[in-house]
Amino acid sequence: MNEKTGPASRAGLFRASIAGFIDGRREAKLKGKEDDAGTASKYDYATWLADAVRRVGQIQAVTHVLKATHPDARGSSLHVAPSSLPQHVEIGSHLLGDAYAEDVVGNAAALDVFKLLKLEVDGKRLLDWMQAGDADLQTALSDDTDQAKEWMLAFASLVREEAQPASHPMAKQLYWLTGEDPQDDAQYHLLQPMFASSLVHAVHADIQDARFGEANKEARQAKRDDKPSDSPYRDYRHLVARKLGGTKPQNISQLNSERGGVNYLLASLPPPAWKQNRGTSLLKLDSVLDEKHGGFSRFGGVRDLLHALTSFLKKNPDPTLETRNHRETIERAIGQELAMYGVAIRGNCAAGWTRDETCRLPLCEQLWLDPDRTELPERNDPGHPHWREDDRAFNEAYARGDWADEVATRFGLWLNNQLRKRSDTLVALGEAEMRHFAHQAIIEVAWPLPQQRHAKAGAA
Repeated sequence: MNEKTGPASRAGLFRASIAGFIDGRREAKLKGKEDDAGTASKYDYATWLADAVRRVGQIQAVTHVLKATHPDARGSSLHVAPSSLPQHVEIGSHLLGDAYAEDVVGNAAALDVFKLLKLEVDGKRLLDWMQAGDADLQTALSDDTDQAKEWMLAFASLVREEAQPASHPMAKQLYWLTGEDPQDDAQYHLLQPMFASSLVHAVHADIQDARFGEANKEARQAKRDDKPSDSPYRDYRHLVARKLGGTKPQNISQLNSERGGVNYLLASLPPPAWKQNRGTSLLKLDSVLDEKHGGFSRFGGVRDLLHALTSFLKKNPDPTLETRNHRETIERAIGQELAMYGVAIRGNCAAGWTRDETCRLPLCEQLWLDPDRTELPERNDPGHPHWREDDRAFNEAYARGDWADEVATRFGLWLNNQLRKRSDTLVALGEAEMRHFAHQAIIEVAWPLPQQRHAKAGAA
C-alpha cells in the first residue's frame, strides 16, 4: 500500500472496503481448508479483482427481466431508470423515482461481483463511483494506471444498453395495430411486455412488512382484541404467490433469488360495489340509538371512542381543567361521529324513505336523517288521506327546528347509558354538555339547504 492508498486517505478507504470484501469471501471459501494454498492465492487482492473483471461481463444490472416471462427466453433484459419514465397517474415503475433496487441477470456464479459493487463507501455504491470515474477509486484498484482505467470501465459496464435489443419466441409478445387496416401486417407494431422486477421487489417488500412487520403485527392484534391502535392496519387479501425459477431462483435474477422465487400477484377484482342502503335497514327500528340493532353504536370510530372515554374515566382522574378538556375532547369527537352518521344515512338513502309505513323512528330522528323529504311534493292520494297530513306535519316540524335539540338530548341519554354498561362505577356525565356538543355538531354538518330556503322564504 503506497502513500496514495494509505489507510487515512480516501483511496485507502476504497481499498480497505474492497479488501475486506475479498477477505470475507476467502474465509468463507477456506473454512476448514486453511492449508489450501492454491485456493487461497485466488483471493489475493489483484488476482481476485482481475477475475471479477473477467466475470462482470457475464452479468447485467437491469430493472426489467426477460427470464421472468419464461426461463428459456434468450432475449434482452432492460435497465430503465424509473425517474426517466413517463409520469402516468396509474401505478407503475415510475413511482419508484430514485429509490429503487436494481436487479441483476446472467451467470449466477458471477453474482458475487455485483455484491462487491453494491458496497457503500462515502455515501455511494462502488458501482456509482465506477460510473462517475472516481479518481480515488481508480487509484485503489491498481497501481497500474492503464489497468485501473480498464477495470473501472469494465465494472461500470454492469449497467449497459444493448445496441440492438432482441426479443425471443419464448417472450410474451403482442401485435399492436397502429394503422387502420387490420389485414395489413405492415400496420402492426410488435410489443413485448417486460417483467418490472424493481417494481415487483418494492411491492414484495411492502407486502412482507404488512404480513410480518412488528408495527402491523401489533395493529393486527389490536384489531383482533377490539382495542384502539396508534398505527394503521394494512392487509393484502386474496394474494397468490407465483414461484419463479423452481429450486434455482437465482437463474431468473438476483432479486428473484432474494425473494426465494416468490412473486406476489394481487387479486384482480373490480372496484368495490358499495351496497346502497335505501333506508330498509332503519325501518322497523324504534331508534338508530337502539343498541340491540347496531345503528350508530357500530358506526365509524364510535366504539373506539367509547372505549377511550371509558378507560379514561375508570382511572378516576383528578378534577382538573386538563381532565375536563381531555374528557370534552372525546365527547366532542363522539358528537361529530353522530353528525357524520347523519351525513352517511342521507347520502345513501333516497329522499322520502321515512314515508314507509314500517318506519318507527321518532319524529326527531326522521327529520334529522331524511331532511330532503321536505322538498318532495305532498302526497295527494284519496285512498290515503292521512299521507298529505303526515307530509305537512313533517314539513312544519322540520321548519320549527326543534328536532336537532331533541336528537342531541337522546344522544346524551344514550352516551351515559353506554358508559354505565361498561362500568357500574362511572359517574354519569353532564348531559347538558353532551347535548351541547351533539347539537352543535349536528347543526354544523347536517343543517341542510332545504331549511335555509325555508328561512329565506319566511323572511321575504
